[in-house]
Amino acid sequence: MRKVKLIAVLLLSFALVMVVAQNTAPIEARFLWLTAEVPAILLLFLTAVGGFVVGILTSLLIGRAHQKK
Repeated sequence: MRKVKLIAVLLLSFALVMVVAQNTAPIEARFLWLTAEVPAILLLFLTAVGGFVVGILTSLLIGRAHQKK
C-alpha cells in the first residue's frame, strides 16, 4: 500500500509540474481589492503551495484532536 501511495503522489506531482510549466502567459489576477498582472505559472504555483500548506495544517490539527481523545 505504501508503494501505491508513493506512485500516486509522484504522478500527481508530475501532472502539477506539467500544468504549471505549460501555462506561462501573463493573466490578470484579482484578490479582494488588489489587481495584478502575473504569469499564470506563478499563480498556479502559489495556489498549489497554498493547498499543500492547508492540507498539512489540516492533517496536523486532526492528528492532535485524535491524540487528545
